[in-house]
Amino acid sequence: MCFHSKQTKKAVELEHRFRARFDKPETYQPSIFNGFQFPKTPVITNNQPEHIQLLNWGLIPHWAKDKDIRKNTLNARIETITEKPSFRNVIHQRCLVLVDGFYEWQWLDPEGKKKQKYEIGLPYGEAFALGGLWSKWVDKETGEELNTYAILTTEAKGLMAEIHNSKNRMPLIIQPGLETAWLQEALSELPETSIIASKV
Repeated sequence: MCFHSKQTKKAVELEHRFRARFDKPETYQPSIFNGFQFPKTPVITNNQPEHIQLLNWGLIPHWAKDKDIRKNTLNARIETITEKPSFRNVIHQRCLVLVDGFYEWQWLDPEGKKKQKYEIGLPYGEAFALGGLWSKWVDKETGEELNTYAILTTEAKGLMAEIHNSKNRMPLIIQPGLETAWLQEALSELPETSIIASKV
């Protein structure tokens, strides 16, 4: 699964890399993100591909009574999104979660009492995108409107299978150059992306 990520690029670097503009660049701060804090992170949605927005990590379905569900919707297994009530209504609401790294823990013993933390990214530290789903939620009591997202996960392969050896999952990495095709649902399959990992 993926619950920790980082984005250390400046706003202008992300705009250049993804050919999109920040809606409010002054509100963006490069950071390391802990999903369980439901942070706002840079995201590109399929309905506004020319904009980089700040969405809250932790998808809240439109029908949710409150925000509590988001602690269980940081990730979405791509194999079951059409079956899960939280995701089946937004399977066509794709997004790109802009990162330059994410973190996973390798179990060093069968019980997971000893773990090794790894930072995973692309060669040369370049920014890349994780595939996700997004949703708009309105608090019926206060009128507050939140745009939120979940990161899609898939079966771990290659290096990630060695690192995330307890659950055998990894975030869905969108290969550079295929971001638009992902948003437009024009890909029949995603090629594997070359990643590197370093102990932290």
